[in-house]
Amino acid sequence: MNWIDSAHWVFTSVLSHRFRSLLTALGMAIGIASVTLLTAIGEGVQQYVLDSFSQFGARIIAINPGLKETHGAGGLLSSVRPLTLGDAQALKQLTGIEKVVPVVQGSGVVEFINRQRSGMILGVGPDMSDAWGFNVAQGHFFSGNLEDARSTAVLGYTMKKELFGETNPLGQHIRVGGQRFRVIGTIEKKGQMLGIDMDDTIYIPAQNGLQLFNRESLMEIDVVFSANTSLGSIEKRIKQIMIDRHGREDVTLTTQNDMLESMGKILSILKLSVGALGAISLLVGAVGILAIMTTTVRERTAEVGLLRAIGADKKAILSLFLGEAIVLALLGGVFGLLLLLLLTGLLQLFLPGLPVTFSLFFLGLALFISAAIGLIAGVFPAGQAANLDPIKALHEE
Repeated sequence: MNWIDSAHWVFTSVLSHRFRSLLTALGMAIGIASVTLLTAIGEGVQQYVLDSFSQFGARIIAINPGLKETHGAGGLLSSVRPLTLGDAQALKQLTGIEKVVPVVQGSGVVEFINRQRSGMILGVGPDMSDAWGFNVAQGHFFSGNLEDARSTAVLGYTMKKELFGETNPLGQHIRVGGQRFRVIGTIEKKGQMLGIDMDDTIYIPAQNGLQLFNRESLMEIDVVFSANTSLGSIEKRIKQIMIDRHGREDVTLTTQNDMLESMGKILSILKLSVGALGAISLLVGAVGILAIMTTTVRERTAEVGLLRAIGADKKAILSLFLGEAIVLALLGGVFGLLLLLLLTGLLQLFLPGLPVTFSLFFLGLALFISAAIGLIAGVFPAGQAANLDPIKALHEE
């Protein structure tokens, strides 16, 4: 048989049982669409999280109280010395450090006349805007010493919009946790980071934050080191000055690379797990093709016997049935991509914030996998057809 006759035989076989072929292809389509979509969502979430962490820059180190190896004792029994504004001031004097941001975090009610807004309150230092890359939209950020306790505040985008609308907030007085502050600036829109709305935030000096939340210790101190300073050398200097001030090593240093690497590993495992769940649908599709092709061989035994009687060898019979399995799988792949477009459109309509990142590589891989699954699933029934005895096959009804 030449390739034209073979192709005609294969497509005639697929089209002669339209409903059965459609159901088989639909099983593959669901598998292809689910694997590709779940992988794209996993890729999108990974990129979103890594981008969120990267927005603060690559030359930032977070210093937290306590060693990560000894966090199990809990706050009550902990003998770790608190991180203070004095520690932050000492770090600012280190060679190679450009910015220092003490951080204390809490939540509370912000009031302006008859309007109230609950949000995140961050006590930070005057370097925060430059260190974190948070651009000021109106007015200016704090200035002065790290230990200054001026009653001034800077509003995030959402906080400003909810309290003041289109009115200029600069110079207005608000109440934060019952204390009076004067608004000196607003921050440009930043969006969310890991589910935290960075726009629904108010920034006050770190000293005021400690007083407001009645805390002795800072949550962390962020430092930004200069580009011509190596990470290893600056870490040694930071550890040494903290040992000198606290009497022993009782802080944990986390670099941006550490955070990105840890999150990258976690998200890669998550993406693989999600893809594996979707692959179950592909397995179901493969079983469907195997069942259909086995049934086809039984139904067309006499036809196979006739082909063998007129000279078709085992290799030709094997190719015909494998070709039919591959066509069914590829048809499922095409339907799967169409289903994928439909599902993506629905997701964008109902969940516009869900990060989905498609890749041409994965789309092409989906079609390749569908063909490979058809080939693998068709091997057994195709082998059965090729090994039929021509004489017995001709006597089958």
